[in-house]
Amino acid sequence: MTITSDLNRAITDLRAQVCELHAHLTQYELVIWTAGNVSARVPGRDLMVIKPSGADYATMTADDMVVCDLHGNLVDGELNPSSDTAAHAYVYRHMPEVGGVVHTHSTYATAWAARGEPIPCVLTMIADEFGGDIPVGPFALIGDDSIGRGIVEVLRESRSPAVLMRNHGPFTIGRTARDAVKAAVMVEDVARTVHIARQLGVPPQLDAADVAALFERYQNVYGQSGPHAETSEEIHR
Repeated sequence: MTITSDLNRAITDLRAQVCELHAHLTQYELVIWTAGNVSARVPGRDLMVIKPSGADYATMTADDMVVCDLHGNLVDGELNPSSDTAAHAYVYRHMPEVGGVVHTHSTYATAWAARGEPIPCVLTMIADEFGGDIPVGPFALIGDDSIGRGIVEVLRESRSPAVLMRNHGPFTIGRTARDAVKAAVMVEDVARTVHIARQLGVPPQLDAADVAALFERYQNVYGQSGPHAETSEEIHR
């Protein structure tokens, strides 16, 4: 594939954005050591930028981020792509609305994944961000697109941007990579809160009509518009 000057600039920007977004994974204690990854679709191209396999969060740079096609093949970069590259690529191929994918092993969300149990919609925050229960995906081995198939199978039928892959951990998607990182932060927060609530008893589920109303308001009304809206530049800053 020929990388033109315009495409090269876009990829350079995305490499910087993806590298910077990984700092949120450590800031919010969603990963340990070199686990986890963020990727971003290259707009208008069948390409993505993703963290390399085994990269150290403290020392990795934008130049370390690798470019792959949407079948997981390395297109540009000096390092081996993440072991989850095939999963990310499958999501991008089959969910064209997705611009970012994140995977973590955050403690509480992964504990729910180990139990194979959806996180029930018992909080307005869950209704706002996830539109209902946070679903569980099937067990799949790492290395090919099996995990990606499970992600797509579950999230195509859900309003949730997060899925708890059984015995593995959370994967999140978003319109942008930043949106997917936000969902990863949020899923860990609600997983922890609901776990603590369960120690006190069984919290009641929110009514389905209330969940729908909360989700609609949060997705379409909450936040700022006009000059105070979050711009695409700010999203990737």
